[in-house]
Amino acid sequence: MIKSIDEEIVTVFSGAFADISINFTNLFSTLFPGGEGALKLTDPENLLETGIEIEAKPSGKNIKKLSLLSGGERSLTSLAFLFSIFRSRPSPFYVMDEVEAALDDVNLQRFLQLVNEFRDEAQLIIVSHQKRTMETADCLYGVTMKPGGSSKVVSEKPENNKGPSALFKIADTQKVNSL
Repeated sequence: MIKSIDEEIVTVFSGAFADISINFTNLFSTLFPGGEGALKLTDPENLLETGIEIEAKPSGKNIKKLSLLSGGERSLTSLAFLFSIFRSRPSPFYVMDEVEAALDDVNLQRFLQLVNEFRDEAQLIIVSHQKRTMETADCLYGVTMKPGGSSKVVSEKPENNKGPSALFKIADTQKVNSL
């Protein structure tokens, strides 16, 4: 019985890894134009105990492991991996917490383009303090403290809202009120 379970695990893992790996390569090159990314198994002969390494080669740089990238490159590479899982094994919604906090303006724009690609496929709930991220939202939610210590949830549809779709954002009240 254990042998058949192990065989099933290997089959499911192999299929998932192949799908995610293809999507990662494609998404990496989208987020890093001219770059190359790949997922590698640490022990391809032993799929029950193997690990996964992320190799990243941003345009004009040498191949590096994830740990050797800058903070922004590491964030964007991690997002490519995360979204490759989303694309390979879809879900109706995803929740992300400040995933774009370490991104500069150029990489933030690439992330937001990726978010826009996914907004037709699933609902995205993103906790963010980035004004540009909030500006792309269909709806903003914030939580504020009322006198006496109780919480109040506020919501707002940004003026640039392009009509109904599946993208929602959660933001802090300070940012919500500044829009």
